[in-house]
Amino acid sequence: MATTVPAAITLECSYESVARAELIERAISQEIGQIDDSRAQTTIEREETMLLIEVNADDLVALRAGLNTWCTLIEVAERCAEC
Repeated sequence: MATTVPAAITLECSYESVARAELIERAISQEIGQIDDSRAQTTIEREETMLLIEVNADDLVALRAGLNTWCTLIEVAERCAEC
């Protein structure tokens, strides 16, 4: 029987201005609690022009799924911000 190993990753996204970082933060932070489940949870913090997105998961499969989701959300928010 396999045992689960807790896993975590922190994404660091740097932007050219505080305003841009705030815009992206507002766009993705509304997803906190909406897409988390019992196996993976996410927190978002902003330090000036840097966004820190931490994904904590019960196992590597949940971590990969969470990472893929948040990378996609960030990418979409950045593309929309350019419009």
